Parts: sequence; C-alpha cells; structure tokens
Amino acid sequence: MKTRAFCLLATFILLFHSLSAQKVAVVLSGGGAKGLAHIGVIRALEENNIPIDYVAGTSMGAIVAGLYAAGYTPDQMEELFKSDQFKFWSTGKIQEEYRYYYSKLEESPAWLSLDVKKRDNKLKIIFPTNIIPEGQMDFAFMELFATTNAACNYDFNKLFVPFFCVATDAYNNTEVQLSSGDLGEAVRASMTIPFYFKPIEIDSTLVFDGGLVNNFPVKNVLDTFNPDVIIGHKVASNAARPGEDDIMGQIENLLMKKTDYEIPKDKGILIESTFDDIGLLDFDKIEQIDQEGYDHTMALIDSIKGRISRRVPIDDVMKRREKFNKCKPKLKFQNVQVEGVRDPLQRKYIIMNLKHRSDTIGIEELRQQYFKLVSDPQIKSIRPVSFYNPHTGFFDLHLRVKPNNQMEIQIGGNVSTKPINQGFLSLDYRFFKNRAYTLSTNIYFGRFYNSVKVGGRIDFPSKLPMYLSGYLTFNRWEYYPTESEFFFPTASLPTVVLDENNLRFELGVPVGTRGKLMLRSSFNNENEKYYLSSLVLKDDKADETAFKTFASALVFEENSFNNIQFADEGIASQLGLTFVTGEEKYSPGTTSSEAGLSNASDGHSFLRFHGLYDNYLPLSHRFTLGVYGEGTYTNKNLFSNYAASILSAPSFEPTPFSRSLIISDFRANSFVSGGLKSILRLGDQLHLRVEGYGFLPLQAIKANDVYAQYQDFDFGETKFMGLGGLVYQSAIGPVSLTANYFENASTKWFVVFSFGYVLFNKRGY
Repeated sequence: MKTRAFCLLATFILLFHSLSAQKVAVVLSGGGAKGLAHIGVIRALEENNIPIDYVAGTSMGAIVAGLYAAGYTPDQMEELFKSDQFKFWSTGKIQEEYRYYYSKLEESPAWLSLDVKKRDNKLKIIFPTNIIPEGQMDFAFMELFATTNAACNYDFNKLFVPFFCVATDAYNNTEVQLSSGDLGEAVRASMTIPFYFKPIEIDSTLVFDGGLVNNFPVKNVLDTFNPDVIIGHKVASNAARPGEDDIMGQIENLLMKKTDYEIPKDKGILIESTFDDIGLLDFDKIEQIDQEGYDHTMALIDSIKGRISRRVPIDDVMKRREKFNKCKPKLKFQNVQVEGVRDPLQRKYIIMNLKHRSDTIGIEELRQQYFKLVSDPQIKSIRPVSFYNPHTGFFDLHLRVKPNNQMEIQIGGNVSTKPINQGFLSLDYRFFKNRAYTLSTNIYFGRFYNSVKVGGRIDFPSKLPMYLSGYLTFNRWEYYPTESEFFFPTASLPTVVLDENNLRFELGVPVGTRGKLMLRSSFNNENEKYYLSSLVLKDDKADETAFKTFASALVFEENSFNNIQFADEGIASQLGLTFVTGEEKYSPGTTSSEAGLSNASDGHSFLRFHGLYDNYLPLSHRFTLGVYGEGTYTNKNLFSNYAASILSAPSFEPTPFSRSLIISDFRANSFVSGGLKSILRLGDQLHLRVEGYGFLPLQAIKANDVYAQYQDFDFGETKFMGLGGLVYQSAIGPVSLTANYFENASTKWFVVFSFGYVLFNKRGY
C-alpha cells in the first residue's frame, strides 16, 4: 500500500508541474515494419530534450507509442524488436524450448486444415480467417503490458505518458478510440491486420487494425489532449489509384479509408519518412529503418526547437521513467479462471493442464504450460488476460478459450516430378471433458502409395500427463519396373508390391517439453510380392513372402523441429528397444519354382535396438550446421531368400525421397550411419541446403546368385547418399528443387521438384 501511495503522490506532483507548461503530443502512423522508424524519432526528441507529454498511434504506431507510454526506452524498444522473442510472436511460430512434442498427434502431409461445424442442421466447412497463429502474440502482449496495467490501474492517462490508440469496429467499419482498459489488448487490437491476424473482442466489439479507418489520429489527439504542439511522424500514404489489372491495389483501396496525414500549421510539425525498399513485414531491417527515422527528425530539429521553447533534460525523463517502472508489481499469478467453455469438467481439464495443484505460478512456468495448452488439439485458441489484485499482490489470470470445432478435415499430399505423387484426406473428431478424446481416420491415394488408418487417442491430464492410443492401418506400396532407373537400382528387384497391415497400441508420458516415453505393442501382417529373376514375362507369377508378427517396444523420442520436413532448427532423437516374434511363409513364383524353390515356413524371434540423433546447430544468423547419426542392431535371422531378407531389413532413409526407394545398398539388419547438413538462409522461408551421409552395414546381406543368400559378418562397404537444393517453406508446405545422389552398383543422380510432404502412415514396427 505504501508503494501505491508513493506512486500516486509522484503522479500528482508530475501532473501539477505540467499544468502550466507547454504541452507536446507525438502522433505515430501505421505502416508495418516502416513504423520501426518511430523509435528513431523518439530517440532524437529525447536526446534534444524535447518534451513528450502525450503519445498516440495506430497499428505499428500504436505498438511503439504503447511501449513508450509503458516506460520502455528507445534502446529497450529496439532491443525488443531485434530479439528472437519478437520474431516468434510476429510470425506465430513457437520457440524451440516451448514446442510440446507430447501433445502432437501422428505426423501427416496436410497442407490445409478446415473445421466442420453444424449449423441449421447442416454441416458447413469453416475456412481459416488468419494466416499467422495468434497464440504467441496474445501471450506476448499480456506479458509485455500486464505490470503496466497494474501501475496505471487500467487508465491510459496514468501511464508514464498519457496514451491512446485507434482500432476499427469490424461490424460498423468505424474507428474505436481505446483510452482505458487492458493496454496489451488495446495495442493488439490496433495492429491486427485483417487476414494476417485474428481479430479480438473488446467490450463486446470485434476490432481490427485501426489503419483501416484512421491511420494517423491527429484530430483525435487535438480533441482528447488539446496539446499546444503536435509532432507527427508519418511512414505511410494513402493507396494510389489502382489500374484495372492491379488486384492488390484494388483490394487496398476497398479496405482502407483515406487518411488525412496533414497537421494544421498552427498546431505542429510533420516528419515524413519514406521507404522504397521496405516491405510490410521487413522487421529484420530495423537498424536501417530506425536510423531513417532518427535522421529525418534531426533534419528538422531546429524547426522543432524553434516551435517548442520548453526543454526537459533526458536525465529527468529517465528518473521519471524509473519512478513509474518501480510501481510495477512482480508478474506472478494466483487464481485462474476459464471463459468460453460451459462444462465444468472442461474448465477443470484446462486448469489442471495449466496450473496443476500449485498455489501460484510464475511467468516462466506459465509460459511453458500455456504453450503446452496451445498445442493441444482440443484447443483452437487461448487468449490470456491478466487482472492485478491489489489485496493479494498477485495477478488473476483469465483464459478466454475457444475449443476446437469437434470435426476437422485435413487436405494434403505431395506433387512431384517423380512418380511418388499422392493425395491425402483425413477427418478428426474431437471432444473433451475431464479427459480429451481424438478420433481419427485418414486415407492416402496415389500410384505409389495407398493407405487407410482409423483409430484414436485419449489424453489424461494430471501432474504427469498420460495418453493411450490405438490405430488400425492398411498400407500398400507399389514399385513399378517402368521406373527402374530410380526405384530398382539392381536387377534383383525389378518389381515389388508391399502390403502391410497393423493394429497398434501406444501408452505415452511426456519427458520434459520436447520428449516422450512410449510403450508400444502391435500385431502386424506383412505381405511382399517380388521377382527373383531379372527376366520377367507378363504372365509370370511373383514370389510372395508373408510375415505375421507381434511386436512390443519401449521407445524414447524427442522432437523440437520447426518444420515436419526440411527442418533447419531444433533437435530430434530416438532410442528404442523392440521385441518381435512371428512366422515367415514363402511361396515361390513361376520363375523361382522352375529353379526348384518350394513353399517354406520359418519362425523368427529377435530384438532390435535403434538409435537416432539429428541436431541443427546455428553457427550464425544465416548459417546452420546439421549433425546426423543413426544406428541399429538386431539378432534377426535371414529370411528364405535374398529379396525377402532385403525387404524385411531396416533401411537408411535420412532424406525425404530416400523413403520412396528400395536400394539394397542402404538396407541391413545392423548398421551405423552419419551425416552433415549445411543450411544457408536466404530469407525467412527460403534456404539452400546441402546434405551428405555415409552408411556402413555391420551385417551385410549379399547374394551368391539370385536364389541363395548368405550373411557376411564382416563390415560391408560404406555407401554414400546426398541431397542439395533450394527449399521454400510456404504457409501450407515445403516447395523444393533438389538434386539427389545414391551410390550403388550403377551410381544414380536425379533431380526432383516437389511440393508437399513425402510422409506415410506408420508401420507396425
């Protein structure tokens, strides 16, 4: 209470001192990344002792003005915008340390997710309304401004500098001036660009970016603060008249009302910064943009000083800022309330996932638990709003939750210049009470790969969460002899059809943020059709090997990759011990039976130990080095013939397209392998990557001839594979142009252009 009384007394003294002084307001326009120039303007004004008594802004101008009003210095603002933290919340991506692997469902090649909702007894598809996920941004604005809200008691006139910003009423298409309430939500509303970010509700009004209706609130400042002088900084202009083929220009003119960027000559000075090479989201050019704002202000500083006679030494500003910041309480939370769900069991599920049974929770722990909830398939969005409780000294946390629609359709696949094209369609049905349930089914269809999967997962929230899942999967791969230059590098495997069906069960618990420990069991039925002869006639019957098994495994996995395919950040590793027992049945084809081979049956029981390590090490802002290692060991016996032994052996598949090949030189029951990946970032989504791998079989499988085989317990010959090319990570999937190399009896190079993912449903073991 003494601290709050001191803060109020200091505020009244400052207000009294300023009553008779010349009052100056700073107005900052919107303009995306160009608005970073506002920081340079404020820095130049402070260095020259120009007073700033009020600030206001729209969109990016609202962010800079809001941060300044909250007690941030220009240097602190610049540091914030340069930080990885800003990069993540402006793009919606989750930091590596908060990517909660445990809650992720099985990977799929989905490009697009569409919610399905029942309205008027009809099922309707709900299309996405925003490109950038809002979870990062919502938490960031809460964290940045929560303690400031407590210091000013939710009154923007009691900030370090009085402030307001402008947003747009999405229903009435009119401006909304935000001068009180939650500062973070006000700033978040003002810069919510349509289609990029999801709008939010403030006082039951759905609001968007204020730049749609008023990108430079000079008149609002005159009406609200009535300053003696306005210093305005403009980094945007009204849209030019569009041509008949200028679609983007037409849309911009339709969406944005014309703004008056002038300041009455008797009321102030306009600073204008223009940029020809800065885009809406070019935040990485902050130093250049910041300097432009500073230089343009310094070019007019004599005119500004001539207009404003009052001076405020920067030391006095720093002391006043320090006093204001001392009024901010520590950010710690006690009570948690959940809005947006009616069922008390759903509220319990969310609170248990977030807080468990702790009395209070700090910001670091809250951030970790929040991103766990954001990754939950049951949750569509969570907007955290904090309220300071002066009686307890803690913050109360209100979570405005939107559960995911119960049904979701996913569409995806792969389009490639090689014959591995496939389509993908899935349907998930989700619901939760005190436990979360996800029922899933999907289908892959294409010439190369076809599959159907049905099953589900149950999540149990507790101090140590746990899930139980079960899936029935039917897989089929078909390799055609017409593609022999890519799919059949040796004459021993001219045609292969792989049918694999499995019923899998899995029990999992999290290990830290990015790992989980799983106990898996599966019943599997594999059927492989192939030819042991290189001379195959149209009427020849294929050889056939069936392998029915039961498998059980204990597996630890971790994964914090930023992308499902062609990652360039994060770590993935796996350690697993698998026990397999089953029976092999061999039926010879026409060419094999002529050579004297007959039906055979044999039992197999074996253990397999497998380990994988894949880590991306950032060496600089643009260059990353990837380190890859993989090994497997098994005491498995060979199968009835060479082809069956090769097809049933573990394969080395470190690149996307190696998963679509059968190359005997990269298959062995036991092997070690390793590789390096060099990645050069050419942009936020574009990078150049070169990968090289070596594969060494510890138990090489070789053939005396096409009918017999033996196992060589000496080390085999090291084989190499590699990949190099350009990868662009689009919003719906990777686009790549790569040259691929596989060393074998007749060395193979091939170039692939691909859009989408080379992924398949899981096999049994």
